[in-house]
Amino acid sequence: MPRLDDTRPFIPLNIAVLTVSDTRTMDEDRSGNTLAVRLEKAGHRLVDRQIATDDVLAIQKVVKSWIADPGVDVIISTGGTGFTGRDVTPEAMEPLFEKRMDGFSEVFHRISYDKIGTSTIQSRATGGVAGATYIFVLPGSPGACKDAWDGILKWQLDYRHMPCNFVEIMPRLDEHLKRGKLQEA
Repeated sequence: MPRLDDTRPFIPLNIAVLTVSDTRTMDEDRSGNTLAVRLEKAGHRLVDRQIATDDVLAIQKVVKSWIADPGVDVIISTGGTGFTGRDVTPEAMEPLFEKRMDGFSEVFHRISYDKIGTSTIQSRATGGVAGATYIFVLPGSPGACKDAWDGILKWQLDYRHMPCNFVEIMPRLDEHLKRGKLQEA
């Protein structure tokens, strides 16, 4: 069970949410709404929210702008993780990763398996880090977004979570860039 150290302060993060869909509008975006409500209820800030079509370049355009924005700490996408011809979110996101987060996918599938059984294999949920920004790629169903947030992200994006969390290592995510700059000098 997750354990919070109440002697540590809560640190709100700036989170951007991208829904990948050819058909949804903001009013019809139940998965994006699920994430927005949950992250704000947890005390984080929703700094941007957009919808992109199921197109690699359209997805990458939005995500690259958020990676480059120092005001975005975390990107969560929903949709486009299946196997149909239009499902291209992992293909758009994974080339942007500097580091993959295989454990995110594994834990997500474990949680999902407990709820939907073997149907979890129809999702290519993934995660990674790029430009000192965490990126999580979720399926397009509200249930999957709830599972990922409630079972993983709510805890790992909380500085009080013990024994470790993503927030405490955020200042060190770009160490490789700093080392490179030092070596060039």
